[in-house]
Amino acid sequence: MAPNVMVFHFASTVVFLGSYLCLGETLNAKLPGMLFPRESESREVKDLCGFWNFRADMSANRMAGFEQSWFAKPLWQTGNVIPMPVPSSYNDITQDRALRDFVGWVWYDREVYAPKIWKSEEIRVVLRFESAHYNTLVWLNGKEVMAHSGGHLPFEADVTSLLSFGAVNRITAAVNNTLTPSTLPPGEIQYKTGDRYPPGYFVQETTFDFFNYAGIHRPVKLYTTPVVHLSDITITTDFSEEEGMVKFHTTTSSLNVSMSYELMDKAGNVVASAEGSGLFEGTLIVKKPILWWPIGMSDQPAYLYSLKVKTHSHLLDIDDIYYLPVGIRTVEVKGTKFLINNKSFYFKGFGKHEDADIRGKGMDYAIIAKDFNLIKWLGANCFRTSHYPYADEIMDMADQQGIVVIDESPGVGIREKNFRNDTLHHHLDVMAELVRRDKNRPSVVMWSVANEPASGDSAAGPYFKSVIEFTRSLDTTRPVTFVTSSRADEDKAVQYVDVILCNRYYAWYEDYGQTQLISRQLEGELRAWFDTFNKPVAQSEYGAGTIAGFHMVSSRDPPLMFTEDYQVVFNFLDGILTGSRCAPNKQVETIQQYFPVFDKLREEFFVGELIWNFADFMTKQQTTRIVGNKKGILTRQRQPKAAARVLRQRYLNISVGVEGNNWKEDDTDFFVRFYATENLVGLDNRT
Repeated sequence: MAPNVMVFHFASTVVFLGSYLCLGETLNAKLPGMLFPRESESREVKDLCGFWNFRADMSANRMAGFEQSWFAKPLWQTGNVIPMPVPSSYNDITQDRALRDFVGWVWYDREVYAPKIWKSEEIRVVLRFESAHYNTLVWLNGKEVMAHSGGHLPFEADVTSLLSFGAVNRITAAVNNTLTPSTLPPGEIQYKTGDRYPPGYFVQETTFDFFNYAGIHRPVKLYTTPVVHLSDITITTDFSEEEGMVKFHTTTSSLNVSMSYELMDKAGNVVASAEGSGLFEGTLIVKKPILWWPIGMSDQPAYLYSLKVKTHSHLLDIDDIYYLPVGIRTVEVKGTKFLINNKSFYFKGFGKHEDADIRGKGMDYAIIAKDFNLIKWLGANCFRTSHYPYADEIMDMADQQGIVVIDESPGVGIREKNFRNDTLHHHLDVMAELVRRDKNRPSVVMWSVANEPASGDSAAGPYFKSVIEFTRSLDTTRPVTFVTSSRADEDKAVQYVDVILCNRYYAWYEDYGQTQLISRQLEGELRAWFDTFNKPVAQSEYGAGTIAGFHMVSSRDPPLMFTEDYQVVFNFLDGILTGSRCAPNKQVETIQQYFPVFDKLREEFFVGELIWNFADFMTKQQTTRIVGNKKGILTRQRQPKAAARVLRQRYLNISVGVEGNNWKEDDTDFFVRFYATENLVGLDNRT
């Protein structure tokens, strides 16, 4: 098979004006392949992470691998290969500039043994890729077993019939990172012509602000289940004063089965159960349930029960057993409030990226652990998966730590030319995959279908009406939104969301350096959103770029863009430097820009603040980016900039119900006093 994904010419105009609703797809439809592989008495998981053989197809048309059937033999026999870690992005692993910026097909393979014990008429074996970017084809022993379009979400296939048990097997994967006007995110291949460029020279153009890392980004696994097995389960929860309700809907590979459900608390005690022949729907009642609460809202946050689901067939000697973590909680948008478990919830967190040195967007347990420790240290309670679905391991940690998630699709950078039928259909497919994967996660409280699309365009209204209504048809238990960078009087799609998320960078991308305008412009725009649409509003991005270590020489100097001082002043502290020096024990009594506006409007309709960004991240090279995007309050290596300590104080004060301009004595107060008494060392005085 030689797919033509290097498509360089497209129809100039495609406009979709209808409402597309696939009514056959519902939250309770049979959705195979989305249960995360978890070991149990009946299921075994074999991790295939490690070094794979790797080579990029450097041919002019990037099709040599298909033309020469690289999948038909070990990859090392086709030419030079290098060891490539899986998971990782391949871009930063070598010193090869051509590979870092490579666009097209890359090839992986590795050998693996399937244990003889797996050879049984009662066992099936599944090959699963958690994520590869972007288009992927997979072969097992030279036979194609699956293809997938889109990054960030899992795909799998039953490979039982193709495996050699007790012998070596070869898995081959071809991955292509080419983005087109109909992919998510979209992009376009542009050929450069003229004497300045060699023949056939092309570049990948994108409209998003992060590096287009590529490769096998998440773990690859073989796992087993009994032939008769649980293929999907959907959980919805509710509660009253004395009882918790866990509604379940299951699908299995056979209808002639008996089902058993046991809900267990953390100690392993069964608190509710049900069983019966063909019992695929029902409700488990939990007396005096412990609810799943976000961190900061309960002394016992993130409580998870475990649901043991047993599928029994009289035709088999083994039962299938699957364990699903369950959090009992509700989500509701009521008037101008966002409610979790019937209590007002205020988002205080970040936009993030899956991004780190060397591994790029590759899943890394150490990075995940560090990030969640920092999220808690900073006093945050949420993040948005900007701008694509994150790894299952990250989402598991959010469930376990009580960190709320706005779960976002890879619909970033959608422009007027992308409002096409093929883009729309792919967008709907992606939303179905995302909801199917994350529908049971208590941490996920809202779906975001896109980030900063051209929502002022006339085609944006019907396009996003279709996507949002389709997403609601999949899941009626969570609100749906997208993140807008338009203005309230221009946006054609915000009318369809449940909560308005808006991005704006005052005194950064406009009115450069004029921080005194922030409060006025911010309040005016936030009020305009509410006055126009009468829906809750949150600031989903704001911030300023900062190069770590850049400071003004004197505290009396007006802070300049890209200094740490400007980021602090820009986001939090404008005004503390213009009057007299702070006395050593003097609290900062006012924050003149973002925070007072947030606090004021929180009493009316404002439901959250998510600063951009958690940490610096890599972008493509351009004059407006200095080795990546520097808006992180942490460096890419997760070291705090000055603003991190100020934001920490802000978030910790919100946690205990203190207004944002009342400061407690801690390391942030020390920083403010240190700065105001001119003890910061200028760059010219450093050794």
